[in-house]
Amino acid sequence: MSNIHHSITELVGHTPLLELDNFEKRHNSYAHILAKLEYFNPSGSVKDRAALSMVEAAEKSGELKPGGEIVEITSGNTGIGLAAIAAAKGYKLTVFFEPGGSRERVQVIRSYGATLLEYTDLPLVKKDLDAGAFSVTTLLSEVRRYAAEHNAFFINQVENEYNPLAHYRTTGPEIWEDTDGKVDFIVSMAGTGGTLNGLSKYFREKSPNTKIVGVQATPDSRFFTKEAEINGVIDGVAPFANVPTPPPLLNDSSIYDEYIEVSTLQAKGVAHELAEHEGVFLGTSGAAGIYAASIVASRPENAGKNIVVITADNGFKYLSTKVYALDA
Repeated sequence: MSNIHHSITELVGHTPLLELDNFEKRHNSYAHILAKLEYFNPSGSVKDRAALSMVEAAEKSGELKPGGEIVEITSGNTGIGLAAIAAAKGYKLTVFFEPGGSRERVQVIRSYGATLLEYTDLPLVKKDLDAGAFSVTTLLSEVRRYAAEHNAFFINQVENEYNPLAHYRTTGPEIWEDTDGKVDFIVSMAGTGGTLNGLSKYFREKSPNTKIVGVQATPDSRFFTKEAEINGVIDGVAPFANVPTPPPLLNDSSIYDEYIEVSTLQAKGVAHELAEHEGVFLGTSGAAGIYAASIVASRPENAGKNIVVITADNGFKYLSTKVYALDA
């Protein structure tokens, strides 16, 4: 009876590493590709770690009180993680949902009992959008105003230090322990940049020879492009390299040693290959990470090395998207 848990918050983390043996053979990999399967977290993604870390920090500081309300801006997985943790801890959650998120993500957030609002529910943001403009500064200001008016706590994952700290404190040590400290590369896509930032900090301190590889979508695989309308996008990620305004948590390029760009079509190909030949059903960003890892693994100088890839979630929240939809 000693291994019975009493809250899903106790189930966050300790996700498995899986070597993709069949994929390695099919791609003649020199290196070992190890997928960190974050969909084993209770709400199904890596964002459970950051959600729990940020909520518990707010509880400790007194900014979030019992029965209180949490407010956040999200494209999906953070909202889902927060919704699950809020339900388990007795908080109300209001989510301002980023345009373009999959239908399944919306359904899951609502099923957890969260309130889901659109950007256009914020008057000044709606005014900007109606004028054909959009300002992140205005969005943040309006959400802060909403939170203040509702006596709620704005998580603000984009700038919250407890987002990357979740990975510094949990994901990094888990990888180190499960590989017996034999980690040559860490590969991860980025949304807010919390995962990449936290893992970089951990491995820069623990193992300076470990290389950090960031992955971002190619320009034609991001929202609001003609190509993306045809092929779909890599959901839940943001560009961070060679862009005018990288995410605040990735505004220092020394966080990563190199970056690799992956298109939606490349990620889609890997997603289907992994499902059909490994029995691993990944979301688009995880598949993109594996594609990037295959590039690193194809380099002869990396023979025998361990490449750990953060696979953020599984494919079940993307069944209606162009990556998996039967008519896509």
